[in-house]
Amino acid sequence: MAQHSADSTPHGPAAWRSRLDTLEAAVRARTALVPRLGIVLGSGLGGLADEIDHPVAIPFTELPGWPAATAPGHAGKLLLGELAGIPVVALQGRFHLYEGHPVGLVVQPVLLMRRLGAPVVVLTNASGGVDASYRAGTLMLITDHLNLTGVNPLIGSNDESMGPRFPDMVDAWDPALRALLRRAAGDLDIPVEEGIYAQLLGPNYETPAEVRMLRTMGASAVGMSTALEAVAARWAGLRVAGISLVTNPGAGVTGEPLTHEEVLAAGEAAGPRMRALVRRFVELLAEA
Repeated sequence: MAQHSADSTPHGPAAWRSRLDTLEAAVRARTALVPRLGIVLGSGLGGLADEIDHPVAIPFTELPGWPAATAPGHAGKLLLGELAGIPVVALQGRFHLYEGHPVGLVVQPVLLMRRLGAPVVVLTNASGGVDASYRAGTLMLITDHLNLTGVNPLIGSNDESMGPRFPDMVDAWDPALRALLRRAAGDLDIPVEEGIYAQLLGPNYETPAEVRMLRTMGASAVGMSTALEAVAARWAGLRVAGISLVTNPGAGVTGEPLTHEEVLAAGEAAGPRMRALVRRFVELLAEA
């Protein structure tokens, strides 16, 4: 019987270099700007893009291999420009596992930010409150995460030139950056909480039993993005900070049903505070 050889096509991180080369070339055809900061804007938080000066906006569909954003509230654009005088790259929207995308695509944007030159990334999202004391509109600085999606972006052959096989996740959410966010919040008198963010697969909202489980596990908020991006970002050497906007109490906390319209409305209401906080953080980062 003939022997079949194993598939030698690289999978996982080992397959990403050529894709990132192509994406970088596509961006460089539009702008030579080298960002000092990357920002990922989650559901309802895309309005921060209006704060970016002299923006070069690239729709996702004009970047090789990137599909259109389908999540409500996600404009689906890569923006390069200046925020508070600092060159930045911002993702107005993101890719999710629940859209049917492979995990490699989900983390590609943060890896592209690193390739373009950004040493720091701020990940933002909309979330449900697992901590029963969190009301709609709470801003939570992420201290750590629980990846409960059942997948990991680093599975497969590794590329040691891009990141280590076994990246350390102690202080994955940079304490110094979080302290800078706290200082920015204090300067503006914006109340913030700190807590652990849990990522589930989605797209359904969690059941009351799942929210109780997450609370027992130590989570303060839950959503459908961010943790996988953080893993890939740390693997690639990015420093990571995160802000989670709690748009609603988790299932079972109030007994009321949950809707995405509620998420978007809370994001719009908290938009001015979020924009002010990130802008002040950028100003402090420039001074640091």
